[in-house]
Amino acid sequence: MTSSKAERTYTISQLAREFEVTPRALRFYEDKGLLTPRRDGMNRVYSHRDRAKLQLILRGKRVGLSLIEIKEILDLYKVDQRAQAQTTLKKYQARIVALEAQREDVDAAIEILHESVKKLQDFLAKPAAPAAVANARAFEAEAKKRLEDAH
Repeated sequence: MTSSKAERTYTISQLAREFEVTPRALRFYEDKGLLTPRRDGMNRVYSHRDRAKLQLILRGKRVGLSLIEIKEILDLYKVDQRAQAQTTLKKYQARIVALEAQREDVDAAIEILHESVKKLQDFLAKPAAPAAVANARAFEAEAKKRLEDAH
């Protein structure tokens, strides 16, 4: 790593360690055209710009963007930063809508589960009818016999 921020470079292991990703993940992003480190012999040399791109890639993944969407955002940087910002804004707004809908679905599912758990607990808190106990014991004995016969 050199001292000047403009010239600052990173090895694959330095970036992997800093961002808690594997070197394989960085090579994968390179294969997909998301990162373009220069080469020094067999070694990859990542620039400060590559580091910033990696931050954007990981942020995009974290919020649920596809790699294609992330690449579109990164590619716009070369063309027009304002267009990049507008595209990113639209994609982020769309993800907010989708995630809020998912949250509503998850909240509804949790509520259904809480209601079902309460009903089951109330049911099980009541004493079982003698016939139900006898049926359960008979079922258990039959199941045990079948398991023994299977072995």
